[in-house]
Amino acid sequence: MNLISALILVLSLAASSLPADAAKISRSDLKAVLDNNPELVFDVIQDHPKEFMAVFQKAYQTEMMRQREKQSQEDQKKTAEAIKHPLQPEIHSWSMTEGNPKAKYTLVEYSDFQCPYCSRAEETVDALRAKYGNDMRLVYKNNPLPMHPNAMPAAEWFYAAALQSRPKAWKLHDAFFKHQSELGEDFYKKTAKTLGLDVAKLEKDAQSSKVKDRIEQDMAEAKKFGLMGTPGFLINGVPVAGAYPLDYFVNLIGKIDAARAGNKS
Repeated sequence: MNLISALILVLSLAASSLPADAAKISRSDLKAVLDNNPELVFDVIQDHPKEFMAVFQKAYQTEMMRQREKQSQEDQKKTAEAIKHPLQPEIHSWSMTEGNPKAKYTLVEYSDFQCPYCSRAEETVDALRAKYGNDMRLVYKNNPLPMHPNAMPAAEWFYAAALQSRPKAWKLHDAFFKHQSELGEDFYKKTAKTLGLDVAKLEKDAQSSKVKDRIEQDMAEAKKFGLMGTPGFLINGVPVAGAYPLDYFVNLIGKIDAARAGNKS
């Protein structure tokens, strides 16, 4: 129901001002009435507020449903196109990966250690890896946002830790997300020391051009793929911008599988 239709119904309440069959009034007739009597709409609304609100709410709900359906169709079209033409992320020898390198699914995560949405998204990532097991590989990439002052230093310490021990770097990754409110130099040092990392070397490596260049490559790739916020993901090259729930990823993987099966037939 559009605004004109809503006004027709509202105006039909003013029987003394409109013909008996006002519900069937044409758009041109309605315009003429409103042009000549603009105060009529306000009079009707004032005299029949409950009826007007009911009509307005119904019109609003109908429009919202139409917009959601339109958006859903557009999203489905974009997803189908992305599955046909997946993005190709760079996975280097130094990239932080976990899982089977020949896994059926590769989940690339572009994340920010200080982002609260990224912290919640880690639960979804863990659930996906538990669900798909050896069929899923994780690739973690840093995309620290400028509004999070501790995100870049945390990313630097993470990549610096990987130069010493990749397993311990992953433990540092977990600690950063688990204790976001504590992020800072003292926390980095304390956690690194607890993990048995060489703290002095970490401090030096965190400021090295090697570490900074790797972070810049991650950030540039996220930007190239249009993943400006965090978290952002690629699942077999199909982008997902945001911290969507597990069911969303499972549904998307189903679509990827269906497309793959169709290509083989």
